[in-house]
Amino acid sequence: MDATAKITGTRYVLAVKDLKKSATYYEKQLGFSTYWAGEGWHFLYREKFMVMLGECPDDRSAFETANHSYFAYIEVENIDSLYREYRAKELDISSEIEDKPCGQREFGVRTIDGHRIMFGEEIKRQ
Repeated sequence: MDATAKITGTRYVLAVKDLKKSATYYEKQLGFSTYWAGEGWHFLYREKFMVMLGECPDDRSAFETANHSYFAYIEVENIDSLYREYRAKELDISSEIEDKPCGQREFGVRTIDGHRIMFGEEIKRQ
């Protein structure tokens, strides 16, 4: 009998104009580490969040896609700490931290390539 399939993780594939510049941004500004790099690709991770950056200098940037530039919603523990970390680095905060009616405390950032990432933490119910 076949075992049931199980999703064990996610990796986000993103096109970037300048691979070296974008990889450095993910490392220095977002706190990622390099997993692998080569042949026009740079894979980076922070805890369970992995991105695979591919250099596409001639493609449209995420800035040109407006609201379609959102690519991930990341669940976080201690979201206020992450928010303070990113604020201190003067990142482009695309939406300020706030409690949402859906039960999440969340904020968003925009990368140097225009991709937007939302970070959220479930609000503890009392």
